[in-house]
Amino acid sequence: MARHFGWNAFGFGFGPRGAFWAGPRGRRRRWFESGDMKYVILKLLKDKPRHGYEVMKELEDQLHGCYSPSPGTVYPTLQWLEDEGLVVAKDAQGKKIYEITDAGRQFLEEHRDMVDEIFDRVRDAVDRAVGGAMADVNRSLGRLVKAVYRTGWKARDESTRERLVAILDKVAADVEGLVS
Repeated sequence: MARHFGWNAFGFGFGPRGAFWAGPRGRRRRWFESGDMKYVILKLLKDKPRHGYEVMKELEDQLHGCYSPSPGTVYPTLQWLEDEGLVVAKDAQGKKIYEITDAGRQFLEEHRDMVDEIFDRVRDAVDRAVGGAMADVNRSLGRLVKAVYRTGWKARDESTRERLVAILDKVAADVEGLVS
């Protein structure tokens, strides 16, 4: 599955989708904890039956592109849910469509507090990453990075790139000085 990569998606290493989005003690933050995905997928299937790709796309859409689950996460979880009798797979035009069962609805209801906590936690993380004032910061940084790379690649001489580095170093120092 293609990942969002580009200036507008802000997926180039420093935002919530990138490698440098660190949590406590410098560890990369995870959108979902171990075992959360079964609840997330069940909740999506409660809304309507879906095939695996639709589950991945719906989750990506709900999280505004900040997280895109891999097939290696979604399909084994769907298989586990099916093995446990929480979903049933039906063949529709050569694709497996997964539908929540009554047992799945009961399981979801029994774990409602956990499901609500998962979605609240992830929604808060998405809001912090792309909402409010950070959305403006992300947009501006995306424009800056785009301009820097375009200028660097188009520069015909080394002196232009050296000036670009000097400007960036000054901007970095000014930004770091804002919260000192």
